[in-house]
Order: sequence, then structure tokens, then C-alpha cells
Amino acid sequence: MEANVGGADRILRIIFGLIILTLGVFVVKGGWSIVMIVIGVLMFLTGVVRCCPAYLPFKINTCAVKTKSK
Repeated sequence: MEANVGGADRILRIIFGLIILTLGVFVVKGGWSIVMIVIGVLMFLTGVVRCCPAYLPFKINTCAVKTKSK
């Protein structure tokens, strides 16, 4: 898959993914814990892999635009 998650977006996804994952594991109890863990893992992984499948149908790309040199 082609990278579609840029620098700032990537850093925010990794940070918030870890925060939500940590809250889901240690703070929240019950069914919401599982929801937060899944969301945290997905955010973290999309930040690490630099590809967000939810961006694909909308053609969103937060990566820096590469210019072609002649």
C-alpha cells in the first residue's frame, strides 16, 4: 500500500494511539476497555505503517507532495 499518512498526522496517531491503548488497558473497565484497546492499536499501527485504509476511499493524503524533477 502507498503511504498516505504524513509527518504530523503520523506523530499524533502514534501518541494518541498509545494514550488510548494505555487508558483502555489500565484505567477503563468493562466493554469500553476493549473498544479503547482496539482503537488505540489501530491508531498506533496506522501511524507506524503510514497507511490509513479509511483515507483511501476519500483520496486523502497528508504526506508531503513529491515534486518530479526533469
